[in-house]
Amino acid sequence: MGVVIRALIMVIMTISMASVANAAQGTATFYTPPYVPSSCNGYQNDGVMIAAASDAIWDNRAACGRTYRVKCTGATNLGVPQPCKGTSVVVKIVDYCPSPSCRGTIDLSKEAFSKIADPDAGKIKIEYTK
Repeated sequence: MGVVIRALIMVIMTISMASVANAAQGTATFYTPPYVPSSCNGYQNDGVMIAAASDAIWDNRAACGRTYRVKCTGATNLGVPQPCKGTSVVVKIVDYCPSPSCRGTIDLSKEAFSKIADPDAGKIKIEYTK
């Protein structure tokens, strides 16, 4: 029985490490309503678990409709030294965050940002996966 449990633990650890290895690193900011119109869907209401893509992931509109799991990994400033809530959120890309005004890899809706971090931080370090 102990051998089976050890083998199961090793499999779980391997899967966990593989998912972390596939996560991209970046930063996230947030934007506030109104969320429409959007670059991808015009006046369609896509809810609030949405985001705008920076040039890093926009891919000439190919990012439209993609979903990303985003997790806060740390602070980018001293104002809120521990902004992360220890959770992740899945968002759908519905808009474009153009350079040079875009300050993050992903510009989350305020609601999505608030699920993973303290909004007072303004900008956070993240890991994200498709």
